[in-house]
Amino acid sequence: MELTLKEVLEAQQNLKGVARKTPLFYTDTFSEACGCSLYLKCENKQKTGSFKLRGAYNKVVNLTDDEKKCGVLASSAGNHAQGVAFAATAFGVRSTIVMPLTAPSAKVAATKGYGAEVIQAGQVYDESYAKALEVQKKTGATFLHPFDDINVMAGQGTIGLEILEDLSETDVVVVPVGGGGLISGVSTAVKSLNPAVRVIGVQADVVASSKASLEKGEVVTLPGAKSLADGIAVATPGTLCFKTMQKYVDEIVTVSEDEISYAVFLLLQRGKLLAEGAGATPLAALLAGKIKGVEGKNVVALVSGGNIDTTMVGKIIEKETASDTETELAG
Repeated sequence: MELTLKEVLEAQQNLKGVARKTPLFYTDTFSEACGCSLYLKCENKQKTGSFKLRGAYNKVVNLTDDEKKCGVLASSAGNHAQGVAFAATAFGVRSTIVMPLTAPSAKVAATKGYGAEVIQAGQVYDESYAKALEVQKKTGATFLHPFDDINVMAGQGTIGLEILEDLSETDVVVVPVGGGGLISGVSTAVKSLNPAVRVIGVQADVVASSKASLEKGEVVTLPGAKSLADGIAVATPGTLCFKTMQKYVDEIVTVSEDEISYAVFLLLQRGKLLAEGAGATPLAALLAGKIKGVEGKNVVALVSGGNIDTTMVGKIIEKETASDTETELAG
């Protein structure tokens, strides 16, 4: 099955009254710094603190009664976990989530707060995924993949619909990439409505598996690695996602851990927005000049989530303040 605009439009109907239409606003400060007309799409203001609610809820809506009776199971670094827990609880479905031992405590606590049982296993997402498959064999629960699923991808694609509804003159959309579910959905929606829009993905360079896969022409697996952008630190992109990215994504660029940290800091200090590492990667790429051809263009940077530990925020502030980076965008 291939994701099409039809599935995204159906997801939009399923999410009415559930997912927020998040704000899209123009930023003078970052527009000047990046040399374009920059707009921030703030999915950090979504319920559960990230875009993942959209795909998780749309997936649960599409489950059969028998699948719901078995309960649902997911693996996640944190954001898909919260989305699944929220959606499952809304439908009275039992949920179990396997999260890495390194998952931010705020994400673990929030997932439990939404009603899920949490099992922590593995150091990175891919190890948690393997553990979840073991649990699934024992319990028979319905596994909800965090990205390689048409319903999940369609739910994330509703963000693309909202971007073009609010800014029909969009030239470029910059999207964080991990396993590929978010950019697959967004690119399908955007390119189906306006093929001229460029869709650019951004990955942490320590585990840029989607970029490597597109360059090789087939899905590849990289060694797992920890990143400040924990939400997109995925060693293997989804098979369905890969096919969609091949069709619709124009380019994927990478950013360093220092560039991610800097963007998180500036979004907080100058943009008054709390973004997790993954959510800051589009701005990181733009500030670092990684994306060419944006001069004078209307560019949308997707701030995908804001679920970051306060202790990590404190470390970032300390690091960036010591580097005097706060003065670089003065004025």
